[in-house]
Amino acid sequence: MFLNKLRTSVSKLLIPFFYKIFKLLKSNTRVINYFYDKNSIANYSYNFQNEINNLLKNEKLVALDVGSQGGFNSDEFFPSKYNNNFFQILVDPFNSSSKNKNIIKKGLWSSKCIKKFYILKNRPQSSSMYEPDEESLSFYNFKDENFDLFKVSETKMIECDTLASSLKELDINFLDYLKIDTQGAEFEILKGLENYRPLMIKCEIQIFPMYKEQPKWIEIVKLLYELDYILIDWKKIGPHATRTPVEMDMIFIPNFKTSVGKKLILKKEKQFISLMLMTGQLKLLQKISKFLNLNNSNDFMHIEDKFFN
Repeated sequence: MFLNKLRTSVSKLLIPFFYKIFKLLKSNTRVINYFYDKNSIANYSYNFQNEINNLLKNEKLVALDVGSQGGFNSDEFFPSKYNNNFFQILVDPFNSSSKNKNIIKKGLWSSKCIKKFYILKNRPQSSSMYEPDEESLSFYNFKDENFDLFKVSETKMIECDTLASSLKELDINFLDYLKIDTQGAEFEILKGLENYRPLMIKCEIQIFPMYKEQPKWIEIVKLLYELDYILIDWKKIGPHATRTPVEMDMIFIPNFKTSVGKKLILKKEKQFISLMLMTGQLKLLQKISKFLNLNNSNDFMHIEDKFFN
């Protein structure tokens, strides 16, 4: 107790001093961002592989990664040490000849249709079902000379289907984890979930739309809340000209305070615990475990959540 008070007192003295130095050096924002980024992954230093193996036995977590140009988990949302715990499903509508049985070879949308796809040759990761809006780029802190990166090189018409129909074609009956990073098409894709209810959803959200006629970000949040999900975390993406990020990844889990959300978690308790451990959501997992009286809590209830140090 005494050491905690001493640590707090020393911190209160030192932090303002160092802040003034960083401000004089015009590096305070960079330092704050650095510490925040490091703090957000502080729990990644833990290795829960043994605990997860005991929970899952020989089962895999079923994961759909929509918008994974670099392959599954290319964004390192999960520490790579856990990659083998996943049965991975990817989406690649431009590679219909692939023999990989775990690839959805169509675009995803809210209905079965043909959609125009805008290809950006100079910035392929920003290609989209929506046309880029050049007037928005400055809010993402792009320099004027870089606007040409968002010039549409060509368009292609691609066959689309819903997420649910596409998974059924692959004989996938449930999802544990869903990631959607599709440059504005997230809302339309989520409308095609039907009865699929992942235990964790990671969704890219653009607060300030980068594309023309792109659905508003609040529609995504509203839809997921209506499906009994709750927001537990967000991580900014890239630079921005506003005081809050113009783009971020939002993390959702079933709302454990509703009957529907509670049922989802309890039905797949071991998978839910595994995902929460992998992503370092320790304190929240401990709170949910007490709230729902989870059976498999002995391995994590005593572990310190380093994010809150």
